[in-house]
Amino acid sequence: MIKITEASIEDIAKIQEIVHITWPITYGEILTKEQLDYMLDLIYSDEALSKQIQNKEQLFYMISDADSVIGFIGIEHNYKEKAITKIHKIYLLPQTQGKGYGKIVFGEIGTMALENNSKELLLNVNRFNTALNFYKKLGFEIKETLDTEIGNGYLMEDYVMRKKL
Repeated sequence: MIKITEASIEDIAKIQEIVHITWPITYGEILTKEQLDYMLDLIYSDEALSKQIQNKEQLFYMISDADSVIGFIGIEHNYKEKAITKIHKIYLLPQTQGKGYGKIVFGEIGTMALENNSKELLLNVNRFNTALNFYKKLGFEIKETLDTEIGNGYLMEDYVMRKKL
């Protein structure tokens, strides 16, 4: 059984701990160590996370099982003032994979999206991320290919994926 609760500033250290475990596993063979470090600092520094949480740019939620925090999500309802919920971040610790937690979390995100009048879910995924197949199994389809410059000469090479609700 998992529980999803709204995150606060006090959860920043736990969010950072989770990304420092999951990112090297998820992106270690896709990105250079330099780009990985650059992106972690850009997106997950104390300052960046504080701003995102306090300004409600994204709604952050912690994911827990019976024993401990196992992941987090960052979502945005009414993305670009449309009936879309954008999943900006979703990370679960490696030891949870294959236990059905991801499917449960996506179900909960879908419920939250519907409660906020969204008609679809949207997410970006690195084109070389193995999670791509998981998202397809959940009913997401590739909407477009997107390359985003993030500074320092780095590029995010993503697919934008969507799922109708």
